[in-house]
Amino acid sequence: MDITVYRAPPIAREYRTMPAATYNLGRALQARSPNGVAFVPIRSMQVLAILDAEEFVFLDSAHKCWVMLAWTSFQAHARTALDQPVAFESVSYEDTAAQAMCRLPREFQLALQALSAKHRIDGPAKVLHFNAKRRERAQPGPNQEG
Repeated sequence: MDITVYRAPPIAREYRTMPAATYNLGRALQARSPNGVAFVPIRSMQVLAILDAEEFVFLDSAHKCWVMLAWTSFQAHARTALDQPVAFESVSYEDTAAQAMCRLPREFQLALQALSAKHRIDGPAKVLHFNAKRRERAQPGPNQEG
């Protein structure tokens, strides 16, 4: 699916943190996509989230092709564990973005979970065999026990 989006000049910027579960799930869905872009409908808010390698962009259904809000500049590399929150910059492009941020973090997480459940990878697990040289066990010497 191709969608062309436009941005007005930013009207507000703020630094926030995202729970690790939300960030990790978003990145997992984005990585599963053949073109590296995931589309996440947030039906409860009539918002479409577009996830790519650089940012998460949110489009309000009232302004279909105009970015309402973008989450960008993710600081995932600053984490020392995968369960730590991720700092990011939230950039507002419409007046409705501030109001949307009251509900968006929770509704986005729920939408990610719902989409992930639909695209669950089911089936038998595969064991990968790698050709590696086996280390020979040292034979015990005359003064050593085996």
